Amino acid sequence: MKNVDELKGATREVVTATREVVDQLGQRYGRRRVYIAGGIIAFFLVLILFRLVSSIPKKQLPPPPRPVVVTKVITKDVPRYLDEIGTCTAIESVQIQAQVGGQITARLFQDGADVKKGDPLFTIDSRPYQAALDQAKAQAALDQVTLKRQQELRARNVNSPQDIDTAEANARKSAAAAAAAQVNLDYCSIRSPIDGRAGLRVVDVGNVVSGGNAGGTILLTIEKFDPIYTDFSIAENDMAQVRRYLGGPNVKVQTDSPDDNTGPLTGDLYFIDNAVQPGSGTVKARGITPNPNRVLWPGEFVRVRLILDQLSGAKLVPSQTVQISQQGPFVFVVKPDNTVEQRTVKPGQRQDGDMMVIEDGLKPGETVVVNGQLALAPGVKVAPQPTNAPPTPANASPTSALGSK
Repeated sequence: MKNVDELKGATREVVTATREVVDQLGQRYGRRRVYIAGGIIAFFLVLILFRLVSSIPKKQLPPPPRPVVVTKVITKDVPRYLDEIGTCTAIESVQIQAQVGGQITARLFQDGADVKKGDPLFTIDSRPYQAALDQAKAQAALDQVTLKRQQELRARNVNSPQDIDTAEANARKSAAAAAAAQVNLDYCSIRSPIDGRAGLRVVDVGNVVSGGNAGGTILLTIEKFDPIYTDFSIAENDMAQVRRYLGGPNVKVQTDSPDDNTGPLTGDLYFIDNAVQPGSGTVKARGITPNPNRVLWPGEFVRVRLILDQLSGAKLVPSQTVQISQQGPFVFVVKPDNTVEQRTVKPGQRQDGDMMVIEDGLKPGETVVVNGQLALAPGVKVAPQPTNAPPTPANASPTSALGSK
């Protein structure tokens, strides 16, 4: 302002002197010529004055604080894990086969129903097997009478020892035949060998089925899936980490069906294969999980999380807090004077809820920038606004958004 006042005073002096000169020149050369020459001179003087004024440096105002969304670094116990894709497998699966041949006379279950061990499923026409059993029992009774007579005769030395041996052998043979006939008769009533869920029947009432352990007709499949197996694969590159925690108390398997609204089910690691698959470079693994509500079904594709350990007091920030530069990952930390500092960090695993573990570079309770990093540089003043807070008014104090420090 001092320079401007000096210029104004100099301008007034120039104008006064110019008038005096103009009056003298007007009397000597004529007023018209003097006015024309004076106008030209005045034009150049105004131009010079304008340039002088415009060249005066203006006072630069500091830029306003940049609005940013911030949050605090929190601590929490979180898992160290591997995420995989797997499939569910029934813990028991049984194909029901006919052990004796004959005609199916009854079906005693509903397709897809839950069955208990020992529940009747089918009946086969038992009349031929009942007749065979009756015949075998009759023969066994006759052989017992014959054996008793031979024993009485032998006591009086009437018969030979060979006759006793023959009678005893016939009695044992007929008793065994009667027992086999009883087994075949029992096979006419087909019962569930396990607790589980019945599938779709293969044969209907009236069909004739063949029997036998190897060639018997398959009638039905029953599967038990409480608990249930979860089969998945571990990359060979991750096996070193898995072996480090294998057998530890925190090793668990979480199984989550992507198509339901329930949370993941937690079970135990049941099995890890003893060799790497040469084609895929993976190792087979299996978990076993309680499934009382049958959230998981055999053959279903599921998300599997193999939990290896628990990290106590891990430092967490929202994942969008971490930025990447040529020097590596970093975050902007808001200092007490509301200026930002660029801090290099070592990020860890992502956690549920879009949070990220920071292994090194931050302290619990520090304030970090979540959104608005593009307009920032070290030392820039910011107007912090907490996460999920309403927008800060334009005339609000920059420190009021965070409250007291």
